[in-house]
Amino acid sequence: MHLNGRATPLILAVFLAGVALVFALSGTGFEDQLLLASRYTARASFALFIVTYSASSLERLSPNETTRALVRYRRQWGLGFAFVHSVHLAALGWYNVFIANMPGLQALLGGGLAYGLMFAMAATSNNASMRVMGSWWKRLHTVGIHWLWFIFAFSYFGRLFESDLWHQGAVLFPICLAALGLRVLAWTRRRSPAPQQL
Repeated sequence: MHLNGRATPLILAVFLAGVALVFALSGTGFEDQLLLASRYTARASFALFIVTYSASSLERLSPNETTRALVRYRRQWGLGFAFVHSVHLAALGWYNVFIANMPGLQALLGGGLAYGLMFAMAATSNNASMRVMGSWWKRLHTVGIHWLWFIFAFSYFGRLFESDLWHQGAVLFPICLAALGLRVLAWTRRRSPAPQQL
């Protein structure tokens, strides 16, 4: 089956969410399955987020057919991320309800803001919203994507200090730093004056 560029990110998102939930069924008992579902969907959404977060930087640093396609369909990559991360929210919410756990204030505020921004970005990922919101559209999406990056980076940094999850932090936190490094490098490249021709 041929998939055009616009459809690919969204179909991949549905596929990743499905695979994550299937793997979660390997858990022993409903509580364990909910926990695994929340973890696996978080990792799947993280992969889609990194593509969305890094697309424009990759295209600026290494313009080619692949990176141009990433930028062209970055909106779809972002919507795919929002879908999978919403599945993660549902799994995490059901897990907390099942074990009667109330997340702390820090998690509720930081995570709540991240989800609020994510849903606002998803709802305004269209040309009509760009025209109506003007410069506020760019502000929303700039603040939103960087706050989401911070939440991922903060979460995976914390994994480094958990005895049973440190290996996740050892792999995923450096990916967060590398993605930020790409954006900083692309930003400095953009601000550097073009060489004058003799």
